[in-house]
Amino acid sequence: MTATRPRRTPLGIAVTAALAATTLTTTALTTTATAAPARAQDRHAATRAVMEEHVRAGLPGVLGGTREQSGGRTLAWNASAGVADLASGRKRQERDHFRIGSISKVFTSVVLLQLEDEGRLDLDDTVEKYLPGVVHGNGHDGNRITLRQLLNHTSGIYNYTQDPAFRKELTQDFTAHRYETRTPAQLVATAMRHAPSFSPGEPGKWEYSNTNYILAGMVVEKVTGHSYASEIERRILRKLGLHQTSLPGTSPWMPDPSGRAYSKIPGDPEGRTYDVTELNMSWGWAAGEIISTTGDLNRFYGALLGGELLPERRQRELLTTVPANDGGSVGYGLGVETARLSCGKDVWFHSGGVHGSVSLAAATPDGRHTAAFNVNGDWAAIDLQALLESEYCGTRPPAGKGSGPAPERLLSPR
Repeated sequence: MTATRPRRTPLGIAVTAALAATTLTTTALTTTATAAPARAQDRHAATRAVMEEHVRAGLPGVLGGTREQSGGRTLAWNASAGVADLASGRKRQERDHFRIGSISKVFTSVVLLQLEDEGRLDLDDTVEKYLPGVVHGNGHDGNRITLRQLLNHTSGIYNYTQDPAFRKELTQDFTAHRYETRTPAQLVATAMRHAPSFSPGEPGKWEYSNTNYILAGMVVEKVTGHSYASEIERRILRKLGLHQTSLPGTSPWMPDPSGRAYSKIPGDPEGRTYDVTELNMSWGWAAGEIISTTGDLNRFYGALLGGELLPERRQRELLTTVPANDGGSVGYGLGVETARLSCGKDVWFHSGGVHGSVSLAAATPDGRHTAAFNVNGDWAAIDLQALLESEYCGTRPPAGKGSGPAPERLLSPR
């Protein structure tokens, strides 16, 4: 692990040896800068082509949706490629639910920023103030780490999904552990068994750690006296009418309608494809448990970047970035990040992945053009940058040009 380009392991795992070898590269399938041949009047031809390429590469299906505000109208576009169910051949549908992985982090961040605006906490307070004795051991010290450093990943706290034993449970041994419940305290304790990656706030240091957002969720509960899930539901889901977004807790089930999620298990000599749709996401909790739809993600990102959820001064905090140093982002804010595309446009986004589900949500800086995608398989190269480039630039990026989601944006212990 280097100081300038740390190995990131966002929370979950694509349960595959291929993902372990960082298959979600931002340069895969980016061999040309030209858009796919356009269909008549199809502004989304390049986006559709990228989605179809992923299916040709061997993935089950891709779901996409965008929203644009133009001339007082909302222009919606929805499309799919491939299938939602390998057994029945059912196509992916606009209203299908899926697990959004690390995109969950911005929901948690928004709640903390709202609590700050209410005077109930300060992001420059220490973690120790709210969670005494929790961040302690092997060089970790909650007295030296602020809430802000949790949210922008400059805390240096070890990422619990990098723990070898934990990672094994979510990969090779997935079938034996898929329904187990883990508590936030257990997840943090796993991290505390390891030394920090660097000192809190150390100049030039940044590393994505899911432990940061487990702690953030714990702070929400300590300050409010309510579950972090109920605070997200009250402050965000109900306010925006996100009726298709849910926090499942320990329930392994998906709401209807939904397709299936597929993965491959490392070490399986037959290379079989497994249905991994049902699993207990308590291991992701405030860092990545949420289930949603493309429609709800577009509504959420439009409202977030459009200033509907936070007052101006908190919005500035949300969008104040630090260098991510991972080769993908221009900068990471408080649960959101920004990238500059090859056509010069800037977008705010986050990606996320859990077993069999890789997702991306993005918006222009004014929130007037949003996009959300989901792939229901995780064993082939998934080019998240190409999805952004095709939607916002209308082209495929030249090889090596532009910035976009890095492979470790996934909730994947690799």
